[in-house]
Amino acid sequence: MSKDLNNISIMTKRLLIRNFAEDDYHDLYEYLSDKETYKFEPGKPITIETAKNLCNKRSKNNKFLAIQLKHKVIGHIYFAQMKPQKLLTWEVGFIFNKKYQGKGYAIESLTAIIEYGFENKNIHKIIAHCNPKNVSSWKLLERIKMKREGKLRENIYFNKDGKGNPIWLDTYEYGLRKSELGITLGKYRKAGHIVEKVSEYQEL
Repeated sequence: MSKDLNNISIMTKRLLIRNFAEDDYHDLYEYLSDKETYKFEPGKPITIETAKNLCNKRSKNNKFLAIQLKHKVIGHIYFAQMKPQKLLTWEVGFIFNKKYQGKGYAIESLTAIIEYGFENKNIHKIIAHCNPKNVSSWKLLERIKMKREGKLRENIYFNKDGKGNPIWLDTYEYGLRKSELGITLGKYRKAGHIVEKVSEYQEL
């Protein structure tokens, strides 16, 4: 971890959201080597060596945070400020190991990172993007009260066809303003899916 960056530790009822460590590579490899992970995501299944390199890089910044259940990393969250910085807008994204999907871990961790962001950083708005065909993802965003703000038509591609032409994809954009945070937190505070403890510190 760079000395000018804080380590992040966010505890919820069941999860720990933290910086990646170099020895997380086995867990990262487990879900990033799975072809199904890339149905709506860029990239392709990785090797164990790539997983080691990714963990090394991610351990040195706060953009990618590991989601830990007990002693296992079950997914990660991307959380970073967008440019221009003066707009005070951050983007959130997530990928989870398919073995741990459908158990409420994504909602628990996303709600926590949203609460952490708005209450600890100077953020006006948090946005998220997803493929319209990724129904489970956009339904999840709507469950945490993010609002669909538009549909970007054929704005991105991850792959090309046999002739080398881009396979263009549409994108839904979701947003949540700081003034709307209470709406998101209300339901999940009752369920216990909320931040229990936050720590930020620098390694000596």
